[in-house]
Amino acid sequence: MDQETDCRLYLITPPAIDVAAFGDTLAAALDAGDVACLQLRLKDVDDDDIRRAIERLMPIAHQRDVAFIVNDRPDLAAELGADGTHIGDQDGAYADARGLVGDDAIVGVSCYDSRQLAMEAGDAGADYVAFGAFFPTTTKVPKSKVEPEILSAWSAMTIVPCVAIGGITADNCGPLVAAGADFLAVVNGVWGHPDGPAAAVRAFEAAIAANRPGV
Repeated sequence: MDQETDCRLYLITPPAIDVAAFGDTLAAALDAGDVACLQLRLKDVDDDDIRRAIERLMPIAHQRDVAFIVNDRPDLAAELGADGTHIGDQDGAYADARGLVGDDAIVGVSCYDSRQLAMEAGDAGADYVAFGAFFPTTTKVPKSKVEPEILSAWSAMTIVPCVAIGGITADNCGPLVAAGADFLAVVNGVWGHPDGPAAAVRAFEAAIAANRPGV
């Protein structure tokens, strides 16, 4: 997940899924447009459920050159050969996660509204930092409310890619793209789209193209 000239889509799974059925939904979404990454983020499930989800969904992502990230669980990411892991402030230290997944894997870090946390993560070697929430979200209780200016300030001071997260939809993502977000992390804005996930991915592509810096 290197820094790109254009903003790209970073999909996150819903917190609860029927793994078998979701595979077809995922394939349709990934086939609809440009997606950089899929993060598996399941809640209130046991380790075997996560393993089954990885075994079912990761090949679908890899067949389409989409990176596969496991949220919160660098141990399972390493065990099953995922591309990396994403950690928050309660998920263990960056160094511990890096030690589990190795130097070649992706490790992303949630930094909420803190440029200081982001600088510390970037200096430690994080592959990307995530800021948010930018908009109200029903997916999880946000720890912070952030304005788009943090993205432009971050992009001006470092080459470490930044991910925007929190309540992002194709209708409201424009200011985040214009401010310099490298990736838009989206949950309900894709999976809960009234016209379906494939239509949502196409709508995000159009919104990104219309709002990229310099357009």
